[in-house]
Amino acid sequence: MSFASSRIAWVKPSASAWVSQAAKEAKARGEDVIDLGLGEPDFDTPNHIKEAAHQAALRGETKYPPTSCTLEMRQAVLDKLKRENNLDYALDEVIVSNGAKQVLFNALMATLEPGDEVLLCAPYFGQYKDIVLILGGVPVLLEYPAGAGFRLKPEQLSEAITPKTRWLLLNQPSNTSGTVYSDAEIVSLGAVLADHQRVLVLSDEIYEHILFDGRIFRSFAALCPHLKDRTLTVNGVSKSYAMTGWRIGYGAGPIGLIAAMTKVQSQVSSGACSIAQAAAAAALNGPQNDVRRFRAAFERLRDLVVARIEDIPGLTLDPPGGAFYGLIGCEALIGTTTHDGATVASDADVTTYRLKAAGVAAAPGSAYNLSPFFRISTAASEEELIKALDGIAKAVADLKGLRP
Repeated sequence: MSFASSRIAWVKPSASAWVSQAAKEAKARGEDVIDLGLGEPDFDTPNHIKEAAHQAALRGETKYPPTSCTLEMRQAVLDKLKRENNLDYALDEVIVSNGAKQVLFNALMATLEPGDEVLLCAPYFGQYKDIVLILGGVPVLLEYPAGAGFRLKPEQLSEAITPKTRWLLLNQPSNTSGTVYSDAEIVSLGAVLADHQRVLVLSDEIYEHILFDGRIFRSFAALCPHLKDRTLTVNGVSKSYAMTGWRIGYGAGPIGLIAAMTKVQSQVSSGACSIAQAAAAAALNGPQNDVRRFRAAFERLRDLVVARIEDIPGLTLDPPGGAFYGLIGCEALIGTTTHDGATVASDADVTTYRLKAAGVAAAPGSAYNLSPFFRISTAASEEELIKALDGIAKAVADLKGLRP
């Protein structure tokens, strides 16, 4: 007997969550496994943020919060967007949810009609496609080769838009490739969208502070002010502040959209945890030294991974411009055989072989609609990354029939 509806019967768990669970199960069996599947900073939440949560609890801020967010958190988001992103929003143009993923879900739930199309730039965050399908939308996958830097081109966007197009989902710096667009590239995309009044833009900016090589982040809505009234800016504290478990994301956009999203949230979860909101407000309002320290550490780890992958025959990696992932090309491994005679026929086979031979868990590129690649998180400790890369190098070298 199946209990799942037709909307979700085919939906698979998050690729990163699935890989992480497989790693945990292997560890429980006594195996030595390094989990590079989950995008989680290898840092503890800064102390001043934890202290803010503690003080909020002591003050008795433990009741149901307002559905959209507390006044303190709302103001913290407005101040942050003005200070860092040059974006002005009113109090009723902000929503805070249980992570940025719920902001995304609320937005699509509030706006999609059956058959509406949502443009996704592959490789994309794995849950984008599933959420669209669950809500009755049609994901339209915009694919481009690694040689194009995994960037959406204006002409490609123009060709993809139809009368049914409702959203463009744009994530940069990107999970999974670390792609970062230039200001001019964003402006060119905005120019295409100017005449398509029905198309909304969801700009997922959760990795905005994790930028490398001196890059400076600018929000989509700031670069394309003519689209601000059709743009939902999505962000959160999970990545930049090492607060993944606090589950706080936020969105800012036109009042009508935020009101509809708040209506959805009122039925799904009500307001996000009041204590976590107090912590998030302290993160946004407080000193940013830890954010800069984390970014510098992520850049060092990026450099380490890029240098090591370059020395492994059969693997390729375009240096990520931001975030903390490496999307590693493994085309040369397809068609090789393992020491026990099994054929490596896909990037999923590569990940399975790597887990067995090297004890390194990571997600296949097919989970993000891009093959043959695999994604590793570079947000681990330097010691773990070195050990994992050593294992990957040996596992690749042990394959038979590797093309030069």
